[in-house]
Amino acid sequence: MKLLLTSGGIANHSIQHALVDLLGKPISESSALVIPTAIYPFPGGGGHAWEAISGRSRSPFAGLGWKSLGVLELSVLPSIDQECWVPAVRETDALLVWGGDPVFLSYWLRKSGLADILPSLPGRMVYLGVSAGSIATASTFAEVYHEPRRGRGDALSTEDIVFDTPDGDLRMILVKAHGVGLVDFAIIPHVDHSDRQDVAIAPQWAARIPAPTYAIDDQTAIKVDGGGVEVVSEGHWTLFNG
Repeated sequence: MKLLLTSGGIANHSIQHALVDLLGKPISESSALVIPTAIYPFPGGGGHAWEAISGRSRSPFAGLGWKSLGVLELSVLPSIDQECWVPAVRETDALLVWGGDPVFLSYWLRKSGLADILPSLPGRMVYLGVSAGSIATASTFAEVYHEPRRGRGDALSTEDIVFDTPDGDLRMILVKAHGVGLVDFAIIPHVDHSDRQDVAIAPQWAARIPAPTYAIDDQTAIKVDGGGVEVVSEGHWTLFNG
């Protein structure tokens, strides 16, 4: 399996070129399955899931002109026979894993059985992650929340952290969790968002992750092909603990 791990989707020509290169053919000749599961724990999650599936999300994703699209909803998979969905997964060219809550997503990746199948999928297949969809590929990751989590999956630990920022102290809840272990590094996305202070807190955040950690903005992606890891960026990124 090949991976393209993004913060904000296919946000520029460089990232789109990387996707086409991994697919080995044009997007218009490629099939994909959309996984919207991670967005449901947030207010309006159902509407945001529809935006991702229909190609109307702010981040280019399902609306890239794929030859065919399907939906793979992880939370329903344990209730149906694997023969109803595993063949579709094995035959598709790309898995499009949407953003949201990475702890919730990693829980359902394992609970659904998809995490067990991922390592055996064809080498030509591309895993395209956006935000939480990228975070959850790590073996261990950390995410920050403004308020306590409720029923969003399994967590290894939860800490009440006071981050030091140029605007003063920022109190957040930092949650560590197991991902699905597709890569040996972690990702902190959205470090350029105006409504977040991730640029300031990224070093302190990364210090709590026991792995090399890429802090990336929405114009950056991490391309993984075989044993090679390449940063594709028209923006800003930093590697911590490297």
